[in-house]
Amino acid sequence: MKQIQMFLLLAVLIFAVTTLGQETKSAADASGPTVSTSGRAPGTMFRDCPDCPEMVVVSEGDFTMGSSDSEKSWAASHGGSAESVSDESPQHHVSLPSFALGKYDVTRGEYAAFVRDTGYRAGVGCFESSMPKSNKRADGNWQNPGFEQTDRDPVTCVSWEDARAYIAWLNGKVSRAKSQAGPYRLPSEAEWEYAARAGTTTRFWWGDNDDGAAAHAWYKDNSDGKTHAVGLKPANPFGLYDMVGNVWQWTEDCYADNYAKASLNGSAAESPDGCMRVDRGSCWLYPSWLLRSATRERNPADFRDVIMGFRVARTLP
Repeated sequence: MKQIQMFLLLAVLIFAVTTLGQETKSAADASGPTVSTSGRAPGTMFRDCPDCPEMVVVSEGDFTMGSSDSEKSWAASHGGSAESVSDESPQHHVSLPSFALGKYDVTRGEYAAFVRDTGYRAGVGCFESSMPKSNKRADGNWQNPGFEQTDRDPVTCVSWEDARAYIAWLNGKVSRAKSQAGPYRLPSEAEWEYAARAGTTTRFWWGDNDDGAAAHAWYKDNSDGKTHAVGLKPANPFGLYDMVGNVWQWTEDCYADNYAKASLNGSAAESPDGCMRVDRGSCWLYPSWLLRSATRERNPADFRDVIMGFRVARTLP
């Protein structure tokens, strides 16, 4: 009788342990590998797929966008002009929800994966700069910008339209629908400036003076006339690299020559009639005063030059 009781007790124990193991496994399977970014803390890094760029979660927050009169005066006396910085005003308060931004500019290697996968063909030719009388090289393209690059250099000679095509491909990777519909996109101009400032209110993210430029960015005086691999200069306080210098970065916005009608929630400005698109951050070819967080530039959506690249943003759930 005792042997029967012991047998029954052992059977019940085995059943209970097996059931608990199955429930634990089911819970683990349900929460297994996922691309969800819900609840991730600011500064968290993630990658949605092997070919996807590494992303950094940027906290929600408020900031003052644009430059003050004193900053514009400083810029005008350090290589700019009153006209060239007039589009940085009026200063205005912007509130943004959390989002994710590329840890680096999109690299040549990452862009090459997109081209291999899709067979994407961009237009021919690439300008040598964004200056009005710049020369356009007929044989210039992202594979041949006119200087040597590695796969870790930021891709150049890409238009706003090329950047959007890359983003559609990324969205296909994570949503299986190759279109602009999906979590990936270009950052709005406000998101870009908020991320570039990274909580600072100074002219540059490292301070008010450009004498720290060489230690923090690639620009005219230290670039040796070419791009450099991403991530060689220090990250800003948000953990983002090369937010200024190396290459200009496309944003989603249509350009306006002032902020009088700018959104206060960080959304991108659009126009039903077409527009010039805003790019930010300056580059390896231009002087240090343009490395300020408030600096703006604009170009046609189909424009390509050797100083233009981009980084991607991602909407968080």
